[in-house]
Amino acid sequence: MNPLISIDYEAIFRHAPLGMCVSRHRVIETCNDAMAEMFHYAAADLIGQSFAILYPSQAEFDRLGARITPIMNATGRYADERIMKRADNELFWCHVSGRLLTAADSHGGGIWIFEDLSEKRTVTAKLTPREREVAAFLVKGKTSKVIAREMGLSPRTVEMHRAKLMRKFGAATSSDLVNRLLGTRH
Repeated sequence: MNPLISIDYEAIFRHAPLGMCVSRHRVIETCNDAMAEMFHYAAADLIGQSFAILYPSQAEFDRLGARITPIMNATGRYADERIMKRADNELFWCHVSGRLLTAADSHGGGIWIFEDLSEKRTVTAKLTPREREVAAFLVKGKTSKVIAREMGLSPRTVEMHRAKLMRKFGAATSSDLVNRLLGTRH
């Protein structure tokens, strides 16, 4: 690297085109403008807040935290697509990926990137928290058996939620449901 060239990492973080934040113990320590805009907050209003305010419910925040902890501790990384909540309570699909800043402490410190998927995929049906979680696994291509194991439910319960999703989205088959969840078929 040329010693005469100075890189302003703060400016890069602030002006990145995707939402970014640094967290510690699931509390936002700092975030960029893109993240604040995505969630319809002022950046200053997010700093010091728990990530819980970005989730449709406290239960979803708690369950996801419990589910990602062993993955983050084992790999240092996590990514998924999930339904998140803006300040005005609008729900939207979001791709979230993160990396630990503190090894082997999944909530000690992390950097997170958020990508708003609402232009590609809209939340069109009123879903329960469990249905949102099942939907997030379905778009990842997970089977009912795998979803049940990861959510700590019985496969029968997952099938019940899948059936409710199919009715709500007017889907005739499981693949049709996934296409509708992904926004590739209306």
